Amino acid sequence: MAVLTQPPGVDALNSLAFFRELSLPGVPRVAILMCTYNGALYLSEQLDSFERQTYRNWSLYVSDDGSKDRTQALLQRYGELWGEHRLKVLGGPRAGFVRNFLSLTCRPEIEADYFAWSDQDDVWSCEKLQVAVEWLSSIPSDVPAVYCGRTQIICEGGIHRGLSPSFLLPPHFKNALVQSIGGGNTMVFNKAARNLIVEAGAELDVPSHDWWCYQLITGVGGVVHYDPQPRVFYRQHEANVIGSNADWKARFRRLAMVFQGRFYDWNTQNIRALESMNHRLGKDHRRTLELFKAARKQSLPARMACLFKAGLYRQTVLGNLGLLLATLLKKI
Repeated sequence: MAVLTQPPGVDALNSLAFFRELSLPGVPRVAILMCTYNGALYLSEQLDSFERQTYRNWSLYVSDDGSKDRTQALLQRYGELWGEHRLKVLGGPRAGFVRNFLSLTCRPEIEADYFAWSDQDDVWSCEKLQVAVEWLSSIPSDVPAVYCGRTQIICEGGIHRGLSPSFLLPPHFKNALVQSIGGGNTMVFNKAARNLIVEAGAELDVPSHDWWCYQLITGVGGVVHYDPQPRVFYRQHEANVIGSNADWKARFRRLAMVFQGRFYDWNTQNIRALESMNHRLGKDHRRTLELFKAARKQSLPARMACLFKAGLYRQTVLGNLGLLLATLLKKI
């Protein structure tokens, strides 16, 4: 088992020159959007991984949701070293992680070419932003685009515990309706995608900001790229709000959610959110959404027929079996 190498802390850095590579002419600007809540235990490792990014033209915006531990003190410490031009801390809405991420993303004072969501307890590989920006730069700026990818799972101490599932089927709205394939901690998106999130609003009632992003961008005909090479070390610990589904225990736990009606409730939330942006959805995707809505209300034969017509799919055989089971049990 490999152990994640611990970078030097902020006190070990002797020069501010490392942080002054800002406002580079002609180089796209990245806004890293991090939400924090009582994250002091692992926060320094994530901040230090930002320092090591090969792509230098970034600024960090942190929305703290009222932390009671040393999170704010750590952020102040890094802010004093980096300067306000590199790190800015804002107050969060204190209404859960989804509202925190959406509200931060929608803040009008944050201006950039690309936007990268970040959790407080992960670690980024040094090329994470570079790879994302290179792909995003290949997409016309008026086309909503999202980069996301696989993750390397680590435990509290940084020991590697495996990889998140590998998804080989193409990202599509027919997949997004029933599955989220890219964690928000891997997502980097362009201004056109951010504008759609802003239009939809910061107060949407959705299960997760990343699943919503996947649905919205594919629904309007945007582009989503799933990177099979992990660029994020995704830390699993007891305080995780949403855990990985990389092992059988986690998969059975998620299957139990189907029986409990959680999947049904999440779909209800997502459908309402998508209906609020119905005017932006492509014609074919509006039809797919209508078939999905109809399937949830029909008797079993009609339910199965609607699901088949909609062409919905998950990324794995096991996932599709779970979708079939949820359909049979009227839990979609």
